[in-house]
Amino acid sequence: MIKTVAIVSLSSGTIGEDFVKHEVDLGLKRLKDYGLNVKMMPHAMAGIEYVKNHPKERAEDLLEAFKDDSVDMILCAIGGDDTYRLLPYLFENDELKNAINKKIFLGFSDTTMNHFMLHKVGFNTFYGQSFLADVCEMDKHMLPYTAKYFEELIKTGTIKEITPSDVWYEERTDWSPAALGTAKKSHKNNGFELLQGPNTFSGKILGGCLESIFDIFDNTRYEDTVSLCEKYKLFPDLEDWKGKILLLETSEEQPSPEHYREMLLTLKNTGIFEVISGVLCGKPMDEKYFAEYKQIICEVVDNPSLPIVANVNIGHATPRCIIPFGVDASVDAEKQVIRF
Repeated sequence: MIKTVAIVSLSSGTIGEDFVKHEVDLGLKRLKDYGLNVKMMPHAMAGIEYVKNHPKERAEDLLEAFKDDSVDMILCAIGGDDTYRLLPYLFENDELKNAINKKIFLGFSDTTMNHFMLHKVGFNTFYGQSFLADVCEMDKHMLPYTAKYFEELIKTGTIKEITPSDVWYEERTDWSPAALGTAKKSHKNNGFELLQGPNTFSGKILGGCLESIFDIFDNTRYEDTVSLCEKYKLFPDLEDWKGKILLLETSEEQPSPEHYREMLLTLKNTGIFEVISGVLCGKPMDEKYFAEYKQIICEVVDNPSLPIVANVNIGHATPRCIIPFGVDASVDAEKQVIRF
């Protein structure tokens, strides 16, 4: 049973800004209503500009949250796009390795990089939700499907299985205080879709946001991502990927089909698709380019025997489940369940 949650801003410092205060207040109240103590790490609320310019302090917040024995769970505030800059402060003198302490780590989006950092030091994490995106949902309650998995995690410390959501929601366009208490527009959801290969497969899951993974190999966003990620060997080697299930989901940037193909081809060049046991694809936000993405991933993988399951409620489309990384998972597309 989780008692104390530490909130960290490892990418963007959004939660420190006035324009989200109404959301943050709502989220903090929800955590307290769950009976949780909330520990806001020292720089988590320092705002966008400060957090952007102080990667060392972001890293210190994470290390401190790990070292603090009173903290049971580390919850990422939100994603962003430059958490790779924490690498020197976490790995130069084995800082992260020495700070690791058994607790839950939960985040998604740019946090994909942090999941890889923690995987590197042998620490299992949970992918799929964040404080601002999920706990601070502006409807009267957290989205029911999202809340179900969040509650399971804080009550039991684990996730036993995931099944598809009955509905999916359109993304909000109004985030102002006026939108508090308003519902998102919902649509019927179709469940897990087997695109190719056997309908059952197993392995430990690892992966995350495709754009974040692409940044490990591409300098377009920041000129030093590739050199830093190479220096600290952030992307696991092929031996490590052997038999794993690769999780991929796309961000709110809703990449064009051309860019989606480019990112997948970059991944393919690592040889990863030759050694993994299967692929899970998250539902794209607002289902934009969904049909194209499904076609492109099968074309790029170019191996009909590798199972690919799409439309998993994980990543940037709501609602969101939570996927444990690093534990044995079995996927059954026919029975519509992933068990851990």
